[in-house]
Amino acid sequence: MVFIDLLKVLYCTPFLFYSCYTDILTRRVSNRVWKVMLAGAIIFVTYDIINGGIPALVRLLFSAGVIFVFVYILFQFGAFGGADAKSLIVLAIIIPVYPTIEMFGLVMPLNGVPLIDLFAFSVFGNSVLLTVVVPLFLFFYNLFTLKPGEMIERPAYLFVGFKADISNLLGRHIKLIEEFYLSEGEFHTKFRRGGASIDEETVKELEGFAADGLMGRRVWVTPGLPFMIPITLGFFVAVLYGDLIFALTKFLLMNF
Repeated sequence: MVFIDLLKVLYCTPFLFYSCYTDILTRRVSNRVWKVMLAGAIIFVTYDIINGGIPALVRLLFSAGVIFVFVYILFQFGAFGGADAKSLIVLAIIIPVYPTIEMFGLVMPLNGVPLIDLFAFSVFGNSVLLTVVVPLFLFFYNLFTLKPGEMIERPAYLFVGFKADISNLLGRHIKLIEEFYLSEGEFHTKFRRGGASIDEETVKELEGFAADGLMGRRVWVTPGLPFMIPITLGFFVAVLYGDLIFALTKFLLMNF
């Protein structure tokens, strides 16, 4: 089983890497990636059921069912992309429970198997924790690039976006943090949850507002995070180390 677990991890790796590549370029991952990944994984699923019998089948159905319901709910609330959801569902089918890998005299995951032995769930939890570095990166980026006046202009935005000139908005995977509009002759700005899309008409409108002196040329934007990158990192962290949330919880319980 240890060897099969290693083969599963090696099999999933190129698909995850490719999904990261396309997600970075286009913020989309073709459904074909997951179809091919799942089709090729039939050999692993068949092997598990033949060798593990009914218990293996129950583990597979439970893993796939729980993850499907979980990501479906997140997707309906707009907190999850379609490709992200499909990647976790396929992972839940291929690797229902934690893989055990022995390499270089070490048994992985190094932190052991968590109480809830759902591998794909740990991948998701790890990916969420790993995204914490994004707000920190944005904050330090703003710290070194913004003028003092811009720093205090929108303090909360320092962790979710950065400033860009109106002329540099098109052709980038970014959204406006605020909407700008005229209402009854008055100029208004409004925070847009999830960000406002940017197209040529939007830029033309902003250029007009800036030319009329209603706003500056630099606006707050938020980058579209290619979430397949945290998912892929979360996958390898789960394989090599384990569940970060489980490890953090255990640390807090033992030290406080």
